[in-house]
Amino acid sequence: MEKYDLVVIGAGPSGYAAAMRAMDFRKKVLLVEKTRIGGAGVTNGALSSKTWWELSRETYLFNKHLKRYDLSAPGVNYQEMRQEVRQAVIERRSMLTRHMELLEESNYSGLLTYQKGTARLLNNHEIEIISDEGTEVIYTDYVILATGSRPRKLPHIPIDEKIILTSDGIEHLDDFPKSMVILGAGVIGCEFATIFSGFGQTKVHLIDKGNRILPFEDEDVVSVIERNMESKGVHIHRSSQLVRMDIVDGRVEYELEYDSGEKKIYHVEKALVSVGRIPNYEGLWSDEVDIKLNNRGIEDEETQTSVSNIYAVGDITSDIALVNVGELEGRHAVEKIFGKPKRKLVYENISTIMFLQPEVAGVGLNETQAKKKGIPYKVVSLDYSVIPRAVAKRITQGFIKLLVTNDEEMKILGMRVVGLHASSAIQAVALLINMDKGIEELAECVHPHPSIIEGIQECVRMLLGKSMFKPEALPGKLTCRTCCDGVYEDILF
Repeated sequence: MEKYDLVVIGAGPSGYAAAMRAMDFRKKVLLVEKTRIGGAGVTNGALSSKTWWELSRETYLFNKHLKRYDLSAPGVNYQEMRQEVRQAVIERRSMLTRHMELLEESNYSGLLTYQKGTARLLNNHEIEIISDEGTEVIYTDYVILATGSRPRKLPHIPIDEKIILTSDGIEHLDDFPKSMVILGAGVIGCEFATIFSGFGQTKVHLIDKGNRILPFEDEDVVSVIERNMESKGVHIHRSSQLVRMDIVDGRVEYELEYDSGEKKIYHVEKALVSVGRIPNYEGLWSDEVDIKLNNRGIEDEETQTSVSNIYAVGDITSDIALVNVGELEGRHAVEKIFGKPKRKLVYENISTIMFLQPEVAGVGLNETQAKKKGIPYKVVSLDYSVIPRAVAKRITQGFIKLLVTNDEEMKILGMRVVGLHASSAIQAVALLINMDKGIEELAECVHPHPSIIEGIQECVRMLLGKSMFKPEALPGKLTCRTCCDGVYEDILF
């Protein structure tokens, strides 16, 4: 029986990161993958959808600027777009595979074994692997489960991945649908609404059971996103419940009931069901393995499951389902097994980005979360129209919003950036949150000019009462206020 120090089941972002970190400890590792290297994070998740988003954004901006040259918008070749996405996926998968091959020619030779197959835990240490070559049982000291997740399906909706799709079925489309309804107004649903409406070939309907999309985000953030969606023809069904969705004559027929009690029937070419994801753990272990579950996935304590030598990372757990979080968890699990982590696994400084129009990046708490936790805070907001880089780019829609504690220390609670270069504007703040620092470190930094991050510096200076622009002189462009028990009060300097 072959023996390993660690077996990692699943070669998506979290599993791959765990295997690579284990090699740093000079451990013998087996990485098992059932389907394709990179997992959903590459094939039909983050990489593919963000490639679609980049192509959509380029198309939208290209068409927008044609007015300057008295040109009409050209057609969009779906096959070319799809091939570009597939090529991005192939490149990433090839790089991951080639990287493992080259490790055999380095001083890591002999440490990593990659195997295509289906793994199942027979007990806490023995794993059965079924592959094209047959079935074998191996022994391991430790196990990391990283089998990811899949789109949630609703039993009353006939999802066939051709007419009614999940995100897994997007790659099977042959052309831009003339019309599409998206069920689910969370991040993934809104991102696909942004993608398809950006190409200008699809009339998009978005079903939202609440009175606004992205219910976990602040109203000022959502307002910008909704306005842009509707300007591109997206029809948002607010305060609506899906009564039924059927395939009729090769098209989608769906019925909604609104809060008013009114019911309406709509017809579109395609539907995308985007109502979350569920963890992949069915059949992963036998009854001899006592891994505890909750209603969201595997229960874990900083990646360690209820079985002492078995760890779980990424989407299979009940933590945040993001690629960067999965990679962090994978590395942390290995450090707990073979070393001693320098700090606990925390999620407060995790940077996120929503690929919308415009993009939205965040770290730490937003106002909605701070209010829910009952935390008194100060909040400062600065409109993109006062940032020189945004003016030069002729893209001034957006704002920066910074939350700090309502005391003399003014420790950073969180930040949201809506607009151009949002994702690149938050890293310094993420670091300060991780260090539990206040804002003065940011106040005197010399930022490159012109850049979007100059806006962050101006936000900090506003909080310190020494900003170049004064909120009283530019109402609506700059705001600075406190919030305690849900009551706002403007800060006057």
